Amino acid sequence: MLEKLFLIESLGELFTKVQSQKIFPDSKYFVDATPRLETDALLLEYEKSSREPDFDLNLFLTTHFTFPPPPSSDYLSAQKPIIQHLEELWTVLKRTPQVHGGTLIPLPYPYIVPGGRFREVFYWDSYFTLLGLQVSRQVELIQSMVDNFAYLIDQLGFIPNGNRSYFLGRSQPPFFVLMVELLAEIKGDQVLSTYLPQLEKEYGFWMDGADKLTIRKNCNRRVVRLDDGAILNRYWDEKDYARPEAFFEDSNVAKRSGKSLEIVQRHLRSACESGWDFSSRWLRDPLKIETIEAADIIPVDLNCLLLHLEETLLKIYNSNKDTQKTKQFQEATNKRHSAIQLYCWNEEKGFYFDYHFIDKKQTDRFTLAATFPLFFRVATPDQAKKVAGILEKDFLTEGGLVTTLIRSGQQWDAPNGWAPLQWMAYKGLLEYGFKELATKLRERWLKTCERVYTEPGKMMEKYNVLDTGIKAGGGNYPNQDGFGWTNGVYLRMARDQG
Repeated sequence: MLEKLFLIESLGELFTKVQSQKIFPDSKYFVDATPRLETDALLLEYEKSSREPDFDLNLFLTTHFTFPPPPSSDYLSAQKPIIQHLEELWTVLKRTPQVHGGTLIPLPYPYIVPGGRFREVFYWDSYFTLLGLQVSRQVELIQSMVDNFAYLIDQLGFIPNGNRSYFLGRSQPPFFVLMVELLAEIKGDQVLSTYLPQLEKEYGFWMDGADKLTIRKNCNRRVVRLDDGAILNRYWDEKDYARPEAFFEDSNVAKRSGKSLEIVQRHLRSACESGWDFSSRWLRDPLKIETIEAADIIPVDLNCLLLHLEETLLKIYNSNKDTQKTKQFQEATNKRHSAIQLYCWNEEKGFYFDYHFIDKKQTDRFTLAATFPLFFRVATPDQAKKVAGILEKDFLTEGGLVTTLIRSGQQWDAPNGWAPLQWMAYKGLLEYGFKELATKLRERWLKTCERVYTEPGKMMEKYNVLDTGIKAGGGNYPNQDGFGWTNGVYLRMARDQG
């Protein structure tokens, strides 16, 4: 079992003072530091030292904490061809099991981190990283990462956002089933049954509370009951205070909102579970982050992922001749598929949208979340054709697909493009036979990565696909390099090109 985990919030006034005064430019820096004393001893030392007239907080911090090292310079290419650089970069981004320290949750096996400020494994990032590891024939590392996530499910009951204690209130888009399927591609279908207990637990985590929903109490944690009795899912976080890793930023957003601080901070956290932190798709006013209402929205991409998890469980139960479970999950998949089509498809606009269950209507935001029904074959051929048409007309740019059609200043909006969404769109288009458009997307995205690579010699977290001469920005922190999921998608798309 995991030992008692260190919570940075347990430092109380010391934590609040460091984060609210913005002593470090990046709010994540302090929460990734490791205290040199146990919490009680550290707080006693702080209480005593802070009374001294010449107390120096910065000196106290450097004395009593070990801070993360700067990002490795090996992220730079050293003039190597891009494929060679990426193959060698796996070693740089690889982390081996460590003795527990600070907020890091120890994992039993090696794993790949995204890079830059992201010094831990991230949940949904890892699927796209695995795509590249598969190309690189890093089978042992793929196995290790899948086993780490299975370990987290067994220990915690779910996969947190990342292996940090400050992520324990939320998960991320449930891509574990796709990771297991990727491993099964390499080692055979028996892999699916091997991880059945963890797939079941992951499903149980997302569906927890569904049996308690009523007409009056129509939402509970991550499940929502709609007026016709259909049950779909939303993103959620168990906690309602400012994220430790973004304490300064979240606190200011909540104060500006004029609303309950707890409600706004819950919405901010819920958007972080989506991985799209942040985007106009979660905002009532697309230009104001303080109008965030992520937990009031049923996301089309999340429900496609959970439909696929249900379909995979159905496949395993059917293979195992578990008649009762087969019947249960056949019904579950039928109901979710119908509900996605009913609540998220808009025939007039020819596109998939999120559904605002409080307003009881679809949102009006065109986003690349609409590619998930293609990737998972939820769409009819006619629906896929309409989505593809809009992708080509409105989303496809010189540099790839833009994330949304709104310039909000948030990083998951225009003008930015992100590797995971390029991949979901690319494969979704291929699923329905739109090879020409998929090829055009792939070629433009690869060219974007290659163009930026020739300048700083790095692979980036995100790219400006509208103004290809300008670096990507937006959000609470600078664009990061490294970068796990960009590397993975590039290698996989480049192989397809070959």
